[in-house]
Amino acid sequence: MTEFAYTAKSLNGERRSGTIAAETKSDALQKLRAQSLFPLTVTGKQVAKAGAGFSLPKRIKKEQVADLCSQLADLLTNGVPMLESIQILAEATENPRLREAVLRIHDSVSQGDTLDSAMARENGIFSELTLSMIRAGQEGAFLEDALQRTAHFLRKQDEMRSKIIGALTYPSILGIVGTTIVALMVVFLVPKFQPLFDRLEQTGSELPTITVILLGASNTMMSYGVFVIAIAAIGVFGLLRWMKTGTGRRITDQIKLHLPLLGSIFHDAAVSRTCRVLGTMLHNGVPLLRALRISSESTGNVLLADAILKSADNVTAGDSLSKPLLASGLIPPQVMAMIRVAEESNTLDDVLVKISDRIDGRIERKLDVLVRMIEPLMLVFIGCMVMFVIVGVLMPVLDLNSSVG
Repeated sequence: MTEFAYTAKSLNGERRSGTIAAETKSDALQKLRAQSLFPLTVTGKQVAKAGAGFSLPKRIKKEQVADLCSQLADLLTNGVPMLESIQILAEATENPRLREAVLRIHDSVSQGDTLDSAMARENGIFSELTLSMIRAGQEGAFLEDALQRTAHFLRKQDEMRSKIIGALTYPSILGIVGTTIVALMVVFLVPKFQPLFDRLEQTGSELPTITVILLGASNTMMSYGVFVIAIAAIGVFGLLRWMKTGTGRRITDQIKLHLPLLGSIFHDAAVSRTCRVLGTMLHNGVPLLRALRISSESTGNVLLADAILKSADNVTAGDSLSKPLLASGLIPPQVMAMIRVAEESNTLDDVLVKISDRIDGRIERKLDVLVRMIEPLMLVFIGCMVMFVIVGVLMPVLDLNSSVG
């Protein structure tokens, strides 16, 4: 429920102000009119519940936006009017932030706005791709199909992202846990042997190099551990900020494409995303130039985005789409051959989606192989770190036993 502040006039011309509780702005206007009041201004905000504590705004997932588009398409296909469909979706939406956004969209549409312009006011919820496809669907009288295809695209993107995250979750946890255990051993276990090492040095025995390195690491972490962590945190924060700059993004994307094992996956993911966005938008009637500019923003790679923008300039000049893409060297030759043939046969939209499906299948296979490789490599790496600590501690003891013997 939302509390709306209003200013209105009564039948005798008296000016009144106050608040009124209603689900939407339209409901608030109706309630005021039922009280024989003529509203002048009505503004509202969510009222905090009594005893409610501080809570962060709930994130809206792509899957939730996809469900919203799909359900709206189903309702419209079955003959439910637009306003009633949006109201039904608002009541059925569980995410509070998304529910409020849908209610605002309902109010805007009820006042004469188009669906895409109402959605465009909800910053950070609906992407430019979603808005363009809905706009094209409204203009071409195929809104239901545009909504379904948008939902399918969003689910595909979310599915691929989930697979990549899921594939890297276990190795990441393994690495974090292993590194933490080794750090604890260096901080708490190694100092227990310090008196023994001191006595060995007093007797003239030299400590092994591995033990000297281990002791240096332990002393550094014991004396300056907080500073090391702080410097590392500041360094990571600064690196992340730099990566968001134009130069940082370009260099980062270049590095990502040349990483061993992961480079080809990042490359294929960028190409697949570009092909799927461009093909889906073309199929839904979005003009080629606009589709190219929007798809350039959705690549996730600055280098590929530049190549797509050059292609847009090429198309504007009356040339083919494929020449700048081929010159960039970022699109595989077999994909370029299919795009070139599709341009000539006017089937670019279908071919691009098929290319994306094929690349997605290849990414899944690569991810499967990568995970199978990373897990044993992480175990070997953690085992080597633990072995380094154990050997560094035990070697002086073994040397002492051999000299005594």
